[in-house]
Amino acid sequence: MATNDTYKKSIEKALNNQKLSEALHLFGDNYLIARENAYRGLDFEAMRQDLASIKDDVRIRRKELLAEFIKNAEAAGSTVFIAKDTKEANDYVINLAKKKNAKRIAKSKSMVSEEAHFNKAMEAEGIQASETDLGEWIVQLAGQRPSHMVMPAIHMFKEEVAELFGKEVGETISPEIKTLVDVARKRLRQEYFDADIGLTGANFLVANTGGIGLVTNEGNARLCATMPKVHVVFGGIHKLVRNMEDAIKITRLLPRNATGQLLTSYITWIRGTVPVDGETKEQHIVLIDGGREALYESKACQDALRCIQCGACANVCPVYQTVGGHVFGSIYISAIGIILTAFYEGLDKAKEITRACIGCRSCTAVCPSGIDLEEIILHLRTQVTKEYGMGMIKNVAFKAVMKNRSLFHSMVRAASKLQHPVTHKDPAGSEKRVIRHLPMHFMDRDFTQWRDLPSVAEKSFRDQFKTITQRVDKPKYKVGFFVGCGADFVYPEVGTSLIKVLNALDVEVIFPQEQNCCGIPALYSGDTDTGVELAKQNVDAFTKAKVDYILCICPTCTMGVKRDFVERLADHPDWSAKALALSDKTMDAAAFLENVLGASEKFADFNSQGTITYHDSCHLKRGNNVWQEPRALLGATGYAVQEMKNSDRCCGFGGTYSFLSHPQISKQITHDKVEAIKNVNCKTVAMDCPGCMIMLKGAMGKANPNIRCAHTVELLAEAIEAKEG
Repeated sequence: MATNDTYKKSIEKALNNQKLSEALHLFGDNYLIARENAYRGLDFEAMRQDLASIKDDVRIRRKELLAEFIKNAEAAGSTVFIAKDTKEANDYVINLAKKKNAKRIAKSKSMVSEEAHFNKAMEAEGIQASETDLGEWIVQLAGQRPSHMVMPAIHMFKEEVAELFGKEVGETISPEIKTLVDVARKRLRQEYFDADIGLTGANFLVANTGGIGLVTNEGNARLCATMPKVHVVFGGIHKLVRNMEDAIKITRLLPRNATGQLLTSYITWIRGTVPVDGETKEQHIVLIDGGREALYESKACQDALRCIQCGACANVCPVYQTVGGHVFGSIYISAIGIILTAFYEGLDKAKEITRACIGCRSCTAVCPSGIDLEEIILHLRTQVTKEYGMGMIKNVAFKAVMKNRSLFHSMVRAASKLQHPVTHKDPAGSEKRVIRHLPMHFMDRDFTQWRDLPSVAEKSFRDQFKTITQRVDKPKYKVGFFVGCGADFVYPEVGTSLIKVLNALDVEVIFPQEQNCCGIPALYSGDTDTGVELAKQNVDAFTKAKVDYILCICPTCTMGVKRDFVERLADHPDWSAKALALSDKTMDAAAFLENVLGASEKFADFNSQGTITYHDSCHLKRGNNVWQEPRALLGATGYAVQEMKNSDRCCGFGGTYSFLSHPQISKQITHDKVEAIKNVNCKTVAMDCPGCMIMLKGAMGKANPNIRCAHTVELLAEAIEAKEG
């Protein structure tokens, strides 16, 4: 990644390529269906826990297993070379080629060769490296780099490929898939006969045999490995597995997770050397570190080397589907690409793409080895912030204002008074006012041209709570309410609705006034210090409250209390036990209503409330594993839930992402969600996140103000009021 200006221009160019986004969305939608079918009848969670265990054991025993692999490979006739970096790896092949007087290398697909810029290095020495994988050949002819780890040319269309092939063979080529494949087959077949050296990657380095494994969808890897008299294996040291049993387990996951196939076309096992035409065939195995050992040693990031390079994190990523791999990555793309770029190419190369992640956790949900990609990216974002800063606006907002609860809340109250000149009547007809336009054009384009912004509430929830009378004579539970900034200062009506629902079920609500922001906005911007301070403030407030449960109506806040507070305060002896105790009794409000109170059974006799659709907030479903409960509650209170397409796809909010980091990417992601909502043809869309409400209420205000966006607890409260008359 080059300069910030270059990066911004690449984003704008990608966003203007509507055809690219449509193609990536179409692939992503089809992938989800194929993947679901591929795993039908299998326990994906158990399979990925097993894979994680295998990979973790390899990490712990890597030096022992590497020595075992080298010993067995050399015993089988292979030559093994360990390269500290990609330059050493390239130099080894260059020297080998000169020794053999080799001028042509036939390559099968190899991401580590892309990482090494292998083709350019060979070309500089007068050696022709020819890609024989169809997708890799296409991008080689185009002078580009792959935009996906598994499907290198997914960003190109058949008409573009036909034009490239036509120039290569000197004739007009019809843009029909079969025709293009036939041209490639005819043109590339000769490469295997002409090559002096064949180069492949390695999906597996099998320690107890010294052999390698290749998983491909084309037969070219076998031809590259067997037809030339010299076979070079380019492999990262992290591709070690203990034995064939482990490798076979991975082959059950890899094709299913990469493309939704039950089994890939070719799985090839190669060990040692064999005679070819009376001569002994040579196999040279080049094992590359190139930052992998440093990644293994990083406690915060080491899980990334569990990766089996299935590319699924790109397949489901809303950012990747919006801008493609040439923007969202360097050599390796999407979520895993951020991490690998930081370690293989340096933090400077990764600083922009760490901020490109919207934090929706789609990648983590589908990762076949259980890598918490979002958590690692947040760690890297902290490193980027320490090294390069996070900008004046965030510095002031987080470090100077948010830490100071009194100052923060006073400024919000002041904003509620000062905002009047830019607020207007809500087009959706509610009593709240919205910001439809900002006075400065450049801000208007990014912020309000495509969405309304919510106004700050005239009276915050924390101020309203002081006047709320709760009539609960014998409470079953006393629950602490962690309100979150969105419901406190923008949508206090969600908080008051929760009290109505809980009181109706004999639960008393306690609201510690000393609570502050959960700190996730600061944490997601890389400001760990502010995150730690806010965690302490909240832990102190809720520990003093002495409640049975702590409830949140924002799933990001739920994650903050349940997980992030514990992690942030783990090294603070006076706070860690308190944080853990609060974590154990913190729940999302919908989960508490359904799983603790059994509310849907108590709501079972409610009258019909009409048809609605439901949007799954990212951190609710993928961060807290809550998605069935809101639907059960809504159904019990008389709402018929009609599912929208991709109900759990990100709404585009991402906190400061949609305002400061990437508002234009956010705009497109939100547009996709708005279209999905509109296509259901319902008058109401329910959700359980104030952040999603900010985004979708605002976008609907411009796109279709007749569709109401409401929090689940608001709808429950209205149903209770209607029943009570």
